[in-house]
Amino acid sequence: MTGGAGFIGSAVCRLFVAELGDTVLNVDKLTYAANLASLQSIENHPAYNFHRADICDHPAMARLLAEFMPDAVLHLAAESHVDRSIDRPGEFIRTNIDGTYSMLEAVLDYWRKLSPASAEAFRFHHVSTDEVFGALGARGKFRETSRYKPNSPYAASKAASDHLVRAWHETYGLPVVLSNCSNNYGPYHFPEKLIPLAILKALHGEPIPVYGKGLNVRDWLYVEDHARALHTILTGAKPGSSYNVGGDGERTNIEVVRQICALLDEMLPNSPHRPHANLIAFVTDRPAHDRRYAIDARRLRRDLGWAPRESFDTGLRKTVRWYLDNRHWWEPIWYGRYRGDRLGGAATPAQAAKR
Repeated sequence: MTGGAGFIGSAVCRLFVAELGDTVLNVDKLTYAANLASLQSIENHPAYNFHRADICDHPAMARLLAEFMPDAVLHLAAESHVDRSIDRPGEFIRTNIDGTYSMLEAVLDYWRKLSPASAEAFRFHHVSTDEVFGALGARGKFRETSRYKPNSPYAASKAASDHLVRAWHETYGLPVVLSNCSNNYGPYHFPEKLIPLAILKALHGEPIPVYGKGLNVRDWLYVEDHARALHTILTGAKPGSSYNVGGDGERTNIEVVRQICALLDEMLPNSPHRPHANLIAFVTDRPAHDRRYAIDARRLRRDLGWAPRESFDTGLRKTVRWYLDNRHWWEPIWYGRYRGDRLGGAATPAQAAKR
């Protein structure tokens, strides 16, 4: 798999190796959001292997495929933060589009050399996002047949990669499957995203930034539920099929932050920052901020029998508790690489280049 040291990828690695008994080769470039500490529980497991490499390096990908000889490739490597894509879109074009093209070419060559039985069983699973569909109105949900209408550089780069994967299936016969997920949350999440950022800002008694009026709606999916869905799709979906993965957890951003604050009030009764909701600070909205996302995951439930195990309430409680209990994981990030600074302002290219 690619991108296995990231947030979702590390959850997949832990599930596949420790619980499901699969043998995994994790290929990751180890960019800023990757963290090998998220994989300490399996790093010495005989079924887990790690190799640092860039998916844009075609010779390296071809060599790893020939050496490891996988039954499937789960492609998760991607730049994923909308705010960063506003500041530096070129990195998203390179990794998400050029990198996916590189993977497709390497995998196609590998697949063509497999025996007929192995080639028939092989799958290339491309993991994408609901953001490729753009924004919803007050009603309705994204379905697998929804029109693509990306509004941010990140969403556009993922939409392009989705189209490439479909084209390699239709043109060359590569047995691909695709999935588009809603917003993930849970343990080991790099603190640039809303939920971990709100938790850590509140713990430090700092203003918790909420874009606009906090009324943007997201459908939240617990990361371990997503990992199980990916295994279900990878092992059960037919070539060319596409599935939406959602957690039935629609909330406005302000509802999410207020719920985090209430949980911290409960779990930290002696905190000098109680009530934590007093820390909420509304800030200028980001450009092209989609109003609402929501996923219709009925096809995945019907065809393959997957359903989320966590509700948003149970998953968020577990997440807040995890950050309280695992300071050793997030403190090196918070005091070293990223301290919760604002990203994704409406900067000009010249301004962004100076950052």
